Amino acid sequence: MPRWVPRAIVLFFVGAAAFLVGQWLVTELASLLITLLMSLFLSFAIEPAVNHLAARGWRRGTATWVVFLVVSVVSLAFVIAIATVLVRQLTNFVESAPDYLEQVEDWVNDKFDTDIDTDELVDRATEAEGPLRDIGGQVAQNAVGFSLGVIGGVFRVFTVALFTWYLVADGPRLRRTILSLLPAHRQDQVLRTWELAIEKTGGYIYSRALLAAISAATTWVFLSIIGVPYPVPLALWVGVVSQFVPVVGTYLAGAMAVLVALLNDPTDGVLTLALVAAYQQVENYVLAPRVTARTMELHPAVAFGTVITGAALLGPIGAVLALPVAAILQAFGSTLLERHEVPETTLTAEPVRRAPWWSRLRRSRETTESTDA
Repeated sequence: MPRWVPRAIVLFFVGAAAFLVGQWLVTELASLLITLLMSLFLSFAIEPAVNHLAARGWRRGTATWVVFLVVSVVSLAFVIAIATVLVRQLTNFVESAPDYLEQVEDWVNDKFDTDIDTDELVDRATEAEGPLRDIGGQVAQNAVGFSLGVIGGVFRVFTVALFTWYLVADGPRLRRTILSLLPAHRQDQVLRTWELAIEKTGGYIYSRALLAAISAATTWVFLSIIGVPYPVPLALWVGVVSQFVPVVGTYLAGAMAVLVALLNDPTDGVLTLALVAAYQQVENYVLAPRVTARTMELHPAVAFGTVITGAALLGPIGAVLALPVAAILQAFGSTLLERHEVPETTLTAEPVRRAPWWSRLRRSRETTESTDA
């Protein structure tokens, strides 16, 4: 038997055991790893602001507290505004539910020649053994579990905030500690990767915030003009959710605005739906390419696939973190890979974009005027 065979067998079993132990650790520590990943992303997002204040003479700890305070106040104001809208709309809906039921009852009876009595249906639903009583009992039984879930969520938020604060406030010392364990040629690569991560994540937040502000302002003006209630909270909801929730954010944001407008007036609901659809086209083809051209240069297909992959791996958190991670990996790969000239063929040529219709019309007028002259 060759001498390397026993050693190879031992190494194989040691590697298999290490893999199983690592898999067990990842499974058991999945919650902690996700918390650290979220904290790292948030630290990349707010560190440019902290660095800007620190460069102007602020102490790094004080600058971190100020940025944290601003982010917390803005987030809390957003949550309170949306919660106010939801509570008031639900209250109005519950108060108007009898009128809605009567209208539906009259319409169904007139159209289908039936004799439906909604009062009888309500009595059956709310009787001692009715479905609403059963639902109420189930809700009461799950109240404890729901409360524990809320407490766990609050604890997780504070844990993420604590890790993020230390990663930002003590960032330079943390990076020096990590770099001191690496040789000189590796230190440059790690620093470059860290800079790219901060740059791309900051660019992602900046581009999303700018698009959210434009979307919110447009929605606020439109809802105020047509008289939809709560235009400011709804505009904030549309702006933030449509930009920071990948893939389905646009539909969630638009659905709430359309629903509130629909409850106010069916015509307002149709107009709001038309606004959401029209603005989405303008954003996709005019605003987003210009805003994200210098911050996150990701092909739409790559971005869509990245979001789906992140959601499959880590759920909603993975979907949110997928785009900046993809931008970081792409930027880091571009520094390592060598670019070559590409031959111009029908398969590689960029499609010729036609000028907008107003530009073509103006050019035609100028040509006509110069010909007449």
